[in-house]
Amino acid sequence: TGDTMSYSDKKAYKIIHKCGHCGRKMTFCTTGKFRVNANKNRLDVWLIYQCGKCGHTLNIPVYERVPPQKIPREQYEKFLVNDSALASAYAADGSFLKHRRFILEK
Repeated sequence: TGDTMSYSDKKAYKIIHKCGHCGRKMTFCTTGKFRVNANKNRLDVWLIYQCGKCGHTLNIPVYERVPPQKIPREQYEKFLVNDSALASAYAADGSFLKHRRFILEK
């Protein structure tokens, strides 16, 4: 469909982050999934990354504490169904990850 972002030519970034289980900096890879959480009338959406060694997860904020109407409906629905193309688009967006102060490994 025309509304799906096409990022098949871009590779998802791995990130370097301290793993809460391993206790040291490790390489994390995207799981291709999102977590959506409602807190009263606000939503949080995270892209889930996972430690390459132990599987410990890391939530990377996509939206934090935003009113539901601030997220485009079509995009929100894609978050809920773990749309793989959308997850890949975020994971391949170096500026998105750098803005959140993650160290990238390609």
